[in-house]
Order: sequence, then structure tokens, then C-alpha cells
Amino acid sequence: MKIAVLNGSPKGQVSVTMQYVHFLQLKFPEIEFEFFDIALKINKLEKDNGEFNKIIQEISSADAVLWAFPLYFFLVCSQYKRFIELIFERNQTAAFQGKPAASLTTSIKFFDHTAHNYISGVCDDLEMKYFGSYSAEMNDLHKFCERQRLAVFGELFIKAIENNALCMRNHKPIVSYKNTYEPAPLTTVKVNGKKVLIVMDDTSKSSNLEKMVENLRSVFSPVADLVQLKDIAIKGGCLGCMQCGMDNVCAYEGKDGFVDFFNNQVKAADILFFAGSVFDRFLSSLWKCFFDRSFFNGHTPALKDKQIGFVISGPFNQISNLREILTAYVDMQHSNLVGFVSDDMGTSEEINVALQSVASRAALCAEKEYVKPPTFYQIGGTKLFRDAVYGRLRPVFQSDHRYYQKHGFYDFPQKNYKWRLVNNAIIMLTKIPRVRREFVKRIRVEMIKPYGKFLKKAG
Repeated sequence: MKIAVLNGSPKGQVSVTMQYVHFLQLKFPEIEFEFFDIALKINKLEKDNGEFNKIIQEISSADAVLWAFPLYFFLVCSQYKRFIELIFERNQTAAFQGKPAASLTTSIKFFDHTAHNYISGVCDDLEMKYFGSYSAEMNDLHKFCERQRLAVFGELFIKAIENNALCMRNHKPIVSYKNTYEPAPLTTVKVNGKKVLIVMDDTSKSSNLEKMVENLRSVFSPVADLVQLKDIAIKGGCLGCMQCGMDNVCAYEGKDGFVDFFNNQVKAADILFFAGSVFDRFLSSLWKCFFDRSFFNGHTPALKDKQIGFVISGPFNQISNLREILTAYVDMQHSNLVGFVSDDMGTSEEINVALQSVASRAALCAEKEYVKPPTFYQIGGTKLFRDAVYGRLRPVFQSDHRYYQKHGFYDFPQKNYKWRLVNNAIIMLTKIPRVRREFVKRIRVEMIKPYGKFLKKAG
């Protein structure tokens, strides 16, 4: 039996993810694992059709496919994303059709589910038999119980291949939606000194997108700035080298135009709109490159307090996973999401109303400096990063550590000695039956009592 391992790490075999696959390789010596360093060699695969076809032929002859990759910004890295795009662009889906597949990732468990949802959806679109996912925390291989769990996953996957097991489809097929957007004049929105920037991947990819962006751009007074990512000199995707973890200096700095563009234009804007077309089940690999390369800012909210909206062409409303990723991205940036506009949301009239709405909302929220309260995405994600950076990742992400110290991210509740004493005393007292009964009887009233003084002030 041969399993084609599609390696999604830009670091090739020098990757934590590959160590997990090598573990499976050693546990099941009777299985042939054939490795393809997809992300590392994407430039060659994109330029050399012969090299690309060699890999496709090997995949076609394999008994199964293992999509193995580290998480990059909620998803796969941009280089891996580009390979997936090439499969569809070059009509090579037949090599994948009917094959058993699984996904294996390593991360610190930040939005690992959205990455697996994406690959699961891609497998469904390729008509593969998706067995399931294995999401490892980076250091899981150090633990005996996790090594056992990984071995069982491998055993179950191999049995599913041998038995030609049936698999359920997890995602409905994306239905092509053809709609020609017709712009109409919108009411001018004054931004009172606030800077508005629209960033898009490439206007030539969608006439609907181009027209929506131009209509949104012109509604603002003064007219919003527009930058196309294809015009930024971006040399390549994130290398995963983590050099930036020390002092936020990217390995590409001085070698291409991305860092200057992000620092001087994106960060300088008060209102941001990101515009792009749907490619497979995400935006383009160029947009993914934008998100990945912005990681030179580390795990810090580089776009804090900005108003952010999205303009999307394609079946956006059929892909809930994409909506979740973009919503969480804004929340993790400590920014304010002003809304989504897509050309599949309805008629041209409805799209024009939506464009007017997000423009007006962005201007008003910017004027009032309003940012919505954080949701679970920000609270949960920030605590996950906080704990990781405070602990074992501090030597790698020293710039994050300095930022977290300065901005009070290290708000560990166990350091609140007053409440530790109060809680311990209450717990001891409630062991007495009479006190417990009184405590339960009064708890609802006591919970709201402290709010009285604030309501009194407000009145």
C-alpha cells in the first residue's frame, strides 16, 4: 500500500508536522509513505508543468492521500493553497477522485478546526473519501498517551483504506451562482479626516468585484485609496523561519515591498476594506499570502481599533467556514467588523444597499472610535497565545512577550490573591448545610447587587 504524503510546510522535511508522519512511517513499516514537499517547491511546480504532472501521476498511482501541514493563520500556508488552486486550474482532479484521504496538522490548537474544515471541503470537491483529521499540539509527540493516540489514528486510516470504507460527505457541493452586478450611485459618506484604504487581490479576476470596489471607493469623500496586491512586490510566501519572533523583522525585509506596504499603508488607515474573489473554499492564495506575511507582527493585534469590512465575489454565503475565519481574524486584531458584502447576497439593488450600509457604518464607528466588545474568538485566542508565549514559546517570540508585558496581557487570574482568599473562605463556609441553603437562596440577588451603583450613576 502506498500513501502519498502532501507536505504543506514551507520548511520541507525540517518540519514538526513531518515528525508526526515519520512516526506513523516507523509504526507501520509495511506501508510505503511517499513524501512530496509541495509548499517548499511551489514556485517550481507552478512554473514547470512537467514537475507538477509528475506529482499528479504519483498521487494517481497511490492508494491514499495524507494532507499533512502546519497551521498558518487559520488555514494552510499560501504555498499549499496555491497547489490546491493549480489542481483545479489544470483540470487534474481525476487523480484524486475516489481516493481515501485524511488530514494531519500541528499547531498550538488555534483555529485548527477551520483548517481541517477547509481541507475536508476540498476533499469533497475533489470527490475523495475523507476519513477524518488528526490535530496535534506541537509537543504531543513528547507524550506517551498522544503517541498511542496517533498510532491508533494511523491504524484506523490504514484499515479504512484496506476495506475501501464508505465515507460521508461533510460539505454540500458549491453551487455556481451567476449574477451580473449593476452599480448605482450611492449617497456620499464623509469620513472627516479618517483614512480609508481598500485592498484587493486583482480586479481582473472578477468584473463584479471590480464594480463593487469602484462603487464603494467612490462613495467616500475623499475617495478611498485602492491598492491591488498583485502590484505589491511580494517575493514569496511566509517561510515559517520565525526570525520575526525576536524583533518583528521579517526575513524578506528589504528584499520585497510587503513590509513597507503593510506598515506604511495598511497600518496607517483608519478604515480598511479587504476585497477578493472566492477560490475553492477560501479567498485567493495571494490573499492567503497577505495574511501569512503579516505574521511578522507576531501574535499581536497589528490592526487594533480599525474598522474592517469585506467585499467578496463568489459563493461566499455557501462557505460558513470562510465567514468564521474572517470574523475571527477581525476579532483577534482587536478591530471592529463593519460587515460583509458579496455578489451572491441578492440583487444589484440589495448589493448597493449593503455597500451603502457598510460605508456609513464604518465612517460613523470610526468617528466615534467604536469597537465592539470582544467575543470568544478574541478572548479564547488571546488567552491561548498569552499562555503559550509566557511559557515555552517565549524564547522564540520575544517581541510578543514584550508587547504582552507592556499591554497587560499577562492577566492570570490565579495572581488575584484577594479573590483566592475570598473564594476559599466562601467554599469552606458553604460546607455548613445552613450556610449553603442561605447562600443558594441569596445568590441571584447578590450577583446583581454591585451593579446598582452604576445604574444609579447612569440615571
